[in-house]
Amino acid sequence: MTTTKELSFEQLHLIEPILRALKTEGYTTPTPIQEQAIPVVLKHHDLLGCAQTGTGKTAAFAIPILQLLAEEKHAPGHRTIKALVLTPTRELALQISESFGAYGRFTGLKHAVIFGGVSQHSQTTALRSGIDILVATPGRLLDLMSQRHVHLQHLKFFVLDEADRMLDMGFINDVKKIIAAIPVKRQTLFFSATMPDEIARLADTILKKPIRVEVTPVSSTAQTIQQSLYYVDKGNKKRLLADLLQDKSIVSALVFTRTKRGADVVARDLAKAGVNAEAIHGNKSQNNRQRALSNFKSGKTRVLVATDIAARGIDVDNLSHVINYEIPNISETYVHRIGRTGRAGASGIAISFCDNDEKPYIKDIQKLISRSIPVIDNHPYPILGNPSPDSAPKKQNRGQQRGRNKSSGGSRSGSSSTQQKPAQSSAPKKKWKR
Repeated sequence: MTTTKELSFEQLHLIEPILRALKTEGYTTPTPIQEQAIPVVLKHHDLLGCAQTGTGKTAAFAIPILQLLAEEKHAPGHRTIKALVLTPTRELALQISESFGAYGRFTGLKHAVIFGGVSQHSQTTALRSGIDILVATPGRLLDLMSQRHVHLQHLKFFVLDEADRMLDMGFINDVKKIIAAIPVKRQTLFFSATMPDEIARLADTILKKPIRVEVTPVSSTAQTIQQSLYYVDKGNKKRLLADLLQDKSIVSALVFTRTKRGADVVARDLAKAGVNAEAIHGNKSQNNRQRALSNFKSGKTRVLVATDIAARGIDVDNLSHVINYEIPNISETYVHRIGRTGRAGASGIAISFCDNDEKPYIKDIQKLISRSIPVIDNHPYPILGNPSPDSAPKKQNRGQQRGRNKSSGGSRSGSSSTQQKPAQSSAPKKKWKR
């Protein structure tokens, strides 16, 4: 399937409660996978989606499932599970669950998420109360099915997400057991970034006349975004961040962490350092999230610390800096993060902090974007031991850095192209303070 022009969510014939939720989240235009997949699902077709994390595929299946369930006439009584989303990891399960909560907040539908590694008590309590949508990892789902906490006989929608990762992680046999236990008559949505033979065979067995949608993952960064990389020990990241933010030319900064708790900790550390910062993530109430976002957009708050899920839909005019406090483990996420600055031809600066454990992520990111991220070594918190040559480009020495940034007063960002543009300042020009 191909599309010829960009659509709005209104043009996808979504119901008012979902449109209102998308507006609340700051969504205006569907991504290519959403534009292609949502109409297919709303017409009750099975779907084979070739798309990676970072392309917007969660909304591509969550939005139409929510709409189809919301349009049903529900009989009074106990809710039964009508939709099951199977995903390989706890992190993805939590992200998908948060998305269902965000998009379906005005529909009256209930959802729950289950995964292993934690007590099952709160999960079984949610299941007993009755839910419409269940997001699960394979192991915990089979466990609770065997304990008769999960009943899937009323299932109408089945989503298999990240199928190739299921294969890589050894979950395919568990997936097959789950598929054997759900109703044959259902609508199935199958997503995989790649199609190895075993995954293709699995898709053939569970999909009925599927419509295939495929998108190319985002892999390029705007040339107007000047990227830089700091190798720093994990314990010194907060000190480096506070020092960088002494530079008043950093008018606004969106700081990314991987977890909700991490966002809270970074915001508190910045407040202690005298930096006006707020955190935004899924555990915050909607009022708190809206207030923090409003304060950031108006300039009242200089720094917004966010998780990737909470940052979806954030569109701030003239955002000067994006800072990756933690490197994302999904390469495409890096591209999406830094793309929030340097929009519409404007310049922007993207700074990344990388500790020892995150070096493989940097290697994957540089492979995806087909360029090396310039390394800044002139800072007070260098990583203990030099970065390995396998995971980082050759570092710039002070003379190289000063020479390239002479016209900008010592910028900490740069481009890896042959001809360097003068960079904006993103670090204190004089004395570093510990």
